[in-house]
Amino acid sequence: MEERVFFDEMIEELDDTEEFQGMYQDKIEQEAVNSEDLGEHEFQEMFDGNDFSHEVDELYRIEDIENISMVNFLNIGAHEMECFHFPNLQIAFDFYNHYAKSVGFGARKSKTWKNSKGEYVKQLFVCSHEGFRPEKYYNMKNRKREPKSETRCGCLARFVVRFVAYTGRWHVALFVESHNHDCLDPRLVGFLPTHRKMAEADASQMNNMKDASISTRHIYAMLANQAGGYENVNYTLRDMYNEIARRRRHVLGDARAALRYLKNQKAEDTSLYYEHIVDAKGVLRALFWCDGRSQLDYEVFGDVLAFDATYKKNKYLCPVVVFSGVNHHNQTVVFGSALVTDESKEVYVWLLQQLLAAMKGKAPVSVITDGAPSMRFAIETVFPNAHHRLCAWHLIRNATSNVGNPKFTSMFKKCMLGDYEISVFEQKWFGMVEEFGVAEKNWIIDMYDKRHIWATAHIRGKFFVGFRTTSRCEDIRRLKLTMFPYLVFRYLKQH
Repeated sequence: MEERVFFDEMIEELDDTEEFQGMYQDKIEQEAVNSEDLGEHEFQEMFDGNDFSHEVDELYRIEDIENISMVNFLNIGAHEMECFHFPNLQIAFDFYNHYAKSVGFGARKSKTWKNSKGEYVKQLFVCSHEGFRPEKYYNMKNRKREPKSETRCGCLARFVVRFVAYTGRWHVALFVESHNHDCLDPRLVGFLPTHRKMAEADASQMNNMKDASISTRHIYAMLANQAGGYENVNYTLRDMYNEIARRRRHVLGDARAALRYLKNQKAEDTSLYYEHIVDAKGVLRALFWCDGRSQLDYEVFGDVLAFDATYKKNKYLCPVVVFSGVNHHNQTVVFGSALVTDESKEVYVWLLQQLLAAMKGKAPVSVITDGAPSMRFAIETVFPNAHHRLCAWHLIRNATSNVGNPKFTSMFKKCMLGDYEISVFEQKWFGMVEEFGVAEKNWIIDMYDKRHIWATAHIRGKFFVGFRTTSRCEDIRRLKLTMFPYLVFRYLKQH
């Protein structure tokens, strides 16, 4: 220990000169690899000879994170640090990492040593500023961006642990606490990469609150309040968003559970129909299902079909597509549902093909949608003889957002829903366009080109059973008992 104090004094005197760095490095390496080829008996004698009598002291036994959290690192000297012993390497690193956080630097794992049997016998943990960045990373060809700022400065602080068969535990063989750089303020150290992470308890609490529809910002504020202030939270709001995104990427596991749920349901309802497709990586792309009751309803009331996609209403932020209609009491009936990860033309064509297969080839007479191009393409492909109508509610909303004049929106609504002859509709349309000076707007031009699928004047005589909007589809998502995702999520929680 006297030699170590001597070298600590040299740090202050020489202020990290190159000569000192080289000399100090040689001394550390000599201590770190000392007795590397010794047997267990000789190694134990080395511990005894170097005053490691506290190595087996129960006072310094560390078994888990809870024990580590009870250690006051700011009141522990270098000699006392060499008395701790651990059950495995992970606990040893967690110990040094907690020490690093209390002092104000980051830690990382470095070299490992194995014996002739291939078993790990020694591990080196270092300061995150240890060493220097290799030159090859500065001379990379075809670099697309500048290298990150250099953070390594050859710091010699380190923590070496060795396995002692005599005790069956990992003991501290070398501890160097001096750094050649300034340590961070305790309020900032939590943002170092090695310390910047969410604890499992915080992540679990966040997920539960997200399921209760609490915003991420409010969750972050609440967790910070629990920790006693934002400076005590070891992660940022961006880290929380990343954790939420990581959670959503687990769709594959939940998708398998959903398929198991459907398989179990089919045992009770033999008429249940479901299908799914996956992408090249095996990740769920679309899932379609309908039960026997839905098929019976479609057989009787399936002449008019409304389908729409509801957005961001489940924990995966994936669209839920609902196929619905009305019965003879003007009550909403569900013909089928689907969960999709994208709304491409290919996916919608596949969905309508599955609907057609489930309903034994019966195609609807009329279809009403919100006007998405991929939906329109799918209808023309799978149901070429069906009459297509655009949702009036979506059109009125688009009129408001594209023109921004309440008077125009009111006149547009009259043109759309008025039961006029085609010649009267044309007259009113061009009069409205001229009055508001919107003839050059792309949305106006597009709407006129599509007038045969939204204007009542052009739809007269086609059967839509009173449907003008897809609002029934929008309302269905509020009825949890009729929504498969709710049942699946409940099933997932139970299993």
